[in-house]
Amino acid sequence: MNKGRRYDEPKLNLKKVFAVIILFIVIIMFIIMLMGILDGDETEENITSVDYFAAYQNNKWGVIDSNGNIVIDPSYAEMIIVPNSKKDVFLCTFDVNYDDGIYKTKALNSKNEEIFANYEQIEAIQNIDENKNLSYETQVLKVQSGGKYGLINMEGNEILPCEYDEIIALQGVEGALLVFKDGNYGVVNDAGKTLIPASYAEIQALGDETSQGFVVRNIEGKYGIVDISNEQVLAMNYEGINKIHQEDYYVVTEGGKQVVIKKDGTEVLNGDYDEIVAILKNPENGVIYKKSEKYGVMSLTGEIKINAEYEELLEAKTGTFIAKTGENFGIIDLAGEKKVDFKYRGITYNEKADLYVAEDENYNNEILNSNYEVKLTGMVTDLDDEDGYIEIRQGDEYKYYNFRFEEEKESDIFTSNTLFVSKKDGKYGFVDKEGNIVVDYIYDDATSQNAFGYAGIKKDGKWGSIDRSGKIIQEPTYDLEDYLQVDFIGSWYLGKDLNMNYYRK
Repeated sequence: MNKGRRYDEPKLNLKKVFAVIILFIVIIMFIIMLMGILDGDETEENITSVDYFAAYQNNKWGVIDSNGNIVIDPSYAEMIIVPNSKKDVFLCTFDVNYDDGIYKTKALNSKNEEIFANYEQIEAIQNIDENKNLSYETQVLKVQSGGKYGLINMEGNEILPCEYDEIIALQGVEGALLVFKDGNYGVVNDAGKTLIPASYAEIQALGDETSQGFVVRNIEGKYGIVDISNEQVLAMNYEGINKIHQEDYYVVTEGGKQVVIKKDGTEVLNGDYDEIVAILKNPENGVIYKKSEKYGVMSLTGEIKINAEYEELLEAKTGTFIAKTGENFGIIDLAGEKKVDFKYRGITYNEKADLYVAEDENYNNEILNSNYEVKLTGMVTDLDDEDGYIEIRQGDEYKYYNFRFEEEKESDIFTSNTLFVSKKDGKYGFVDKEGNIVVDYIYDDATSQNAFGYAGIKKDGKWGSIDRSGKIIQEPTYDLEDYLQVDFIGSWYLGKDLNMNYYRK
């Protein structure tokens, strides 16, 4: 036997080896998937992303996550701004000199590390809508370098160089920012793209979206309208332009008086009124006008369609108006014919749902369909036109309906929830999707489970919280009677000022 060569030893079959390895990997993956299926309920309930919120404790500010964990210890005298709850970018203000208004800023991440430190200042951009609701731009931050301002995104990448004298939100419009440079204003979007060059003395949004265009003023004091590409829509010829438009019709001021013109500048209405309030959804139907502090409707030929005799007048859908006479609201049509009696203290119209919500003097609601028929009564606590449901309190129960006014199960609407409020013998508890009791009926009140899995429980006038399994996280100890909304993240409860969107304990 020749000991120097290994002919007698079997050779490895590499194809078979690879096949065995692959089979082994497939088996392991199958086992992992099977375990996931068997434990599917728990997997579905796991929160895959974390949100962040400002937190207030012992007169200091910090940050918590949506599991109730402290991320930044409450140790700052000034509120920490979380411009985007999905991003771990937290803006801190410190060393504030209240006499001269000088302060320092820095950005921290969820590891309490300073980020974007190569700028002199870093701030969130605040915006306010027509209802005075406060918000922040969620995609960009304003930074300062060399005494000039620019923009970075939430990853810290520069999207607009620091070469502007100021950057502020274009009021009421999300994702559009006013930039000021060399004495002129321009507009950029939240990707840093220039929409309108910095060449105007004043810029306002015509509506609540950039696609509707911008009212601009030149250095001569004349107004016009440009679109999102800075193309001229109305020539710079007018003393003023009101933020009132519909299709190709606009309201401008000439000779101290409001007139309606078409896009080409043709005047179509100059009538006997004190003010034009709105152009109707179908402009051929005319305008809502104001005269002697009362409201009516006038055609574009000047014909009075609805006399100016109402304290308020708002077009809900084409040719239908919510009107106020005295202290009460009702609904009329374009001919002035009454469709709903003037017996409500308020009426709103939801266009997506195509329904009216009317409120009586006792704050109870009646929901009317497009034919003005009362379909539901109670107290509306939520009307979600994205998910298509109405939450309404009827007696002591909260019920849910779709926009066809069919009752729905809460579990069919909030499919990711694990617990649902239930009431029995005047007390509240929680049941699961199958109706099994998870939390006994021992509470005086309760809130529905929120997006983070927590629900509020009330006992003996105090509030606490439970988690998605029904476990008590916070014993009822908080007095929240004068809070507009009761909501919990762990043992933290939502602050009183909803605009600030913070939690405290």
